[in-house]
Amino acid sequence: MSYIILLLETVADEAMHILTQASDITVITGFDKNALQQAIQNNKIDAIITRGKGQVRSELIDQLPDLKIIARCGVGLDNIDVTEATKRGVKVVNAPNSNANTIAEHTIALLLILQRNLYQSIRMVKEDRWQERGNYKGDEIYGKTLGILGMGNIGKKVARIANAMGMKVIYWSAQKEDVPYSFESFESVLKTADCISLHLPLTPKTDHLINKEALRLMKPTALIINTARGRIIDQEALNSALKENKIGGFAADVLATEPPDLDDAITKHKNTYITPHIGSLTSTTYTQMCTMTIENTIAILRNEEPIKNCIFNQLALRDS
Repeated sequence: MSYIILLLETVADEAMHILTQASDITVITGFDKNALQQAIQNNKIDAIITRGKGQVRSELIDQLPDLKIIARCGVGLDNIDVTEATKRGVKVVNAPNSNANTIAEHTIALLLILQRNLYQSIRMVKEDRWQERGNYKGDEIYGKTLGILGMGNIGKKVARIANAMGMKVIYWSAQKEDVPYSFESFESVLKTADCISLHLPLTPKTDHLINKEALRLMKPTALIINTARGRIIDQEALNSALKENKIGGFAADVLATEPPDLDDAITKHKNTYITPHIGSLTSTTYTQMCTMTIENTIAILRNEEPIKNCIFNQLALRDS
């Protein structure tokens, strides 16, 4: 039996090699609107593979009566209509825990850059302004309290690194986890923490979770780190809080709109550091996410056991 897999985005070379070497797999692409429509009209598609941009909503699923699997080379599933897929018996596959190490590292890197004001200091030297070192403003993270929102795979790794660096860790999550950190209410974490780090999936419950009211609860010196999903934060409320010095700073790898508008005040503020959603794009992690997802997709199409751990459907909506 043969199967047709539709790619909505490119994947790592190693993962593409797995697909092209499988004798029972035919790969077609739908990288733009016209190519996608042509692929849908001319083929009986068994599986869709996407990354973070390719949207798989009910409108697309409606046109694919033979669809068995929707797979995402990554962890978050906000670009896939998981509920609709579940209703139709379509399996949703992702690559859980594949990016936990690299996102945890990226989170800590952003925290250190923001807390120590490293970007400004490095730029000062590059611009031959060494003599201005007396104006340095920064602090250490040792002894500070880190509040983690979402104690899943990534949250746990961030907590361990931060704790090893001398930070006190507290957290709020969908449920209490078996970790040696204090589980507190959402409001308590916001009021107590010197730094807040977000590690939640984007769901209707977490959309704009950090809003005007939440920001009011934080210390005026508090830092926010977001390597989860941009829409978890109400960006307009965040911008106001930064302009009014209601919080100390913001660093993120994700924004509500990507890429941001050219006049986006968040990216221009002196106390914000934004990276362009690159946390998972290290060579090791990108390859691992793609190969894991594709190996599992092929195995499931063949009615074999998944080769590596993967999550199906509603179970995938837990904390990342």
